[in-house]
Amino acid sequence: MNSTDDLSPTGPAWAAIVAAAIGCACFAALVDLSEAFKGVSRALNFYNPSGDLSGKSTVAVVVWLVAWAILRFRWKRRDIQHPGGLMILCVVLLLLSLLATFPAVFGLFATQ
Repeated sequence: MNSTDDLSPTGPAWAAIVAAAIGCACFAALVDLSEAFKGVSRALNFYNPSGDLSGKSTVAVVVWLVAWAILRFRWKRRDIQHPGGLMILCVVLLLLSLLATFPAVFGLFATQ
């Protein structure tokens, strides 16, 4: 029978969850920024057929991977005893990300 001492630390799992929320927030911020500033939109156009979506998704994935690597390195042996704060942070980031990517919201930032 496994005792609690034999369990793996929860830090790496929480690193992945928090990094995913950070990546989503980055994508949402890039959506709003590219609507607000055409220069940002042009800078994020990595591939013409897909427009600035290519840059938004690429940058968000890179941010997610970097956040995951940093958090994983820092929390690899850590056991998160009370993850309530991290859960609240992730839920807030995901809700804000969802809200920011609705056309009615990012349309508020659109330049003419």
